[in-house]
This record gives sequence, C-alpha cells and structure tokens, in this order.
Amino acid sequence: MLKRKAFTLLEVLISIALLTLVMLTLNHSVAILRDSNTHLFDYLKTAKSETKVLNTLYLDIAGSDGNLTISKDEFSRLCIEETTNSLYELPTAKVCWVVLKQDNTLARVEGNNYSIPVGYESHVEVDVLVKNLELFDTYHEKGKVLVLIKERNKEAMGFMIQGITKPEPKKKDNNTTQQGNVPSSPANSQPNLI
Repeated sequence: MLKRKAFTLLEVLISIALLTLVMLTLNHSVAILRDSNTHLFDYLKTAKSETKVLNTLYLDIAGSDGNLTISKDEFSRLCIEETTNSLYELPTAKVCWVVLKQDNTLARVEGNNYSIPVGYESHVEVDVLVKNLELFDTYHEKGKVLVLIKERNKEAMGFMIQGITKPEPKKKDNNTTQQGNVPSSPANSQPNLI
C-alpha cells in the first residue's frame, strides 16, 4: 500500500477556488460594514451639530435679561439685547440669530452695541450655523419662548423655555439728583470745595 505524501493538483485548485469565494464574501461584508459606519458617523455628526445649535440658542435665551426682539421682515431674526451666554468671553453680549437670504443660512451674531444689518465698523463675531433652512420661527408670550427650526429634508426641531419675562421699565426715583443719580442727603447737599 502506497502512502500519500502531497495534495494533487485538483485538490489545490479546489481549495484555491473555495478560499477565493470565502474572501470575496468577507470583502463584501466588510464593505457593507464600512458604508454602514460611514452613514452612522455622518448622522451622528449632523445630530451633534444640530444639538449644539439648539443648546447654544437655549443658553442664549436662558441667560438673557428677558429683552427679546423678534422680527419677521426681510431677515427673520431673534435679537437678545443682553445675555450672559457668550461664546467669545464677553461678560454680557447682544446676540442676534438671523436667517440670511443667501442659501437660507442661519447665523449667530454676537457683540455689543450694534444693529442689524451689521456694518463694517461693528465689532461683532458671526458664526454660520445652518444652511438650507426651511423654518426659523420664534414666539415669546407670557414668559414662554417657543423656538422651531427645520432644515431642508430633515425633521423639525424645537424647544420651549419658561420664565423669560420682559424687564420692567426703570422708574425714576424722586430722591436722586441729576448728576450721577446719587441719593440726596444732608451730607451730599453741601457744595464740594476744592
């Protein structure tokens, strides 16, 4: 009886064919997994960006003094006259959320003492946040603020925040003088001698 010491050529060809089929199947599975991960990464990146925009807007409103101006003219906008939420380390800032006509772009403008439209001499920071916007709407009534945002081909997002009341107009105090609003008292009523 003869003992077999090697594979025949036919056995080697069959094993190579089977290995090729397994490798093709494995390669196809890896390609599907890679595409799935790419789509998941893109979705998470977009969701993170959208969440960041909503969080920033929420913090702008929550840190405000309640003096909100909502305009729906040529630029839909929400202006917060004074907020403590500053992305540029200002103690307080005026922040306006403006929808620009070009590509329906939502931009956040931060600075102090400026008006919309912003001129070249204004010292402001402008952050472009969302393009292809279909809806940016804000409502402020009875201490509640409702914000709705919708990008093209995406679901609408929004939030409501309560307790945002407009500041009371400052009343004039009868015990103040014209200079420096210092209360009048007998010690302050004497003229200063230099």
